[in-house]
Amino acid sequence: MREAPIGVFDSGVGGLSVLAEIQRLLPNESLLYFADCGHIPYGEKTPEFIRQRCNVMAGFFREQGAKALVVACNTATVAAVADLRRDFPDWPIVGMEPAVKPAAAATRSGVVGVLATTGTLQSAKFAALLDRFATDVRVITQPCPGLVELIESGDLHSAELRTLLQGYVDPLLASGCDTIILGCTHYPFLKPMLASMIPETISLIDTGAAVARQLQRLLAERDLLAAGPDRPVRFWTSGDAKHFSQTLPLLGQTAFDVQKFSL
Repeated sequence: MREAPIGVFDSGVGGLSVLAEIQRLLPNESLLYFADCGHIPYGEKTPEFIRQRCNVMAGFFREQGAKALVVACNTATVAAVADLRRDFPDWPIVGMEPAVKPAAAATRSGVVGVLATTGTLQSAKFAALLDRFATDVRVITQPCPGLVELIESGDLHSAELRTLLQGYVDPLLASGCDTIILGCTHYPFLKPMLASMIPETISLIDTGAAVARQLQRLLAERDLLAAGPDRPVRFWTSGDAKHFSQTLPLLGQTAFDVQKFSL
């Protein structure tokens, strides 16, 4: 089981930001990635629909012999990770959550901004994070419809993207935020553009590296860390495999093989 792969999934390409952190921390591991592009965006879907999709992909990774599962999507984690852990109690499962705790600890102004999907911001899980870790800070939330779709298209530089993103960032800056949480796994790919919009004194925080560390810890506890060598990442998508293959290099991945799989 040590040399078995790890399954990683997201609604689309956003989870590649998490995949990259896992690759950096755990270079000997073999990785499987499923992009549910045929049903994106999750942020506008019902929790029931998202739970059904997550259950389908978890079952797919079980069939592939995965030794662990990473839900590399904030919206999917909110909707489904509790059910997945209940249904697969023998399986290490790591989910995402907005980095409220580290952001609250890092802020100097006492004002934290959050860029996220509507589904994440409206969830009980996010409200619980605020109640637990942000009672002493002011949190300004900003839903960001449209960003995921542009990133999915491979757009990281257009004037349309800049205008949309600027409209979401400006209210946070006007509120005095000195720390901004990137509450969707797609958003780390916007860091270069964000850096041109915000002062250098503002911190951008995401949770990809923390997820990789949690995965490492869970695997070590179960004596499941691989000795390597790793193998190329195997990719599947429920969307357009050709488009997904063309987008991967733009986001730092090499597409040796992308399979279309209509789950």
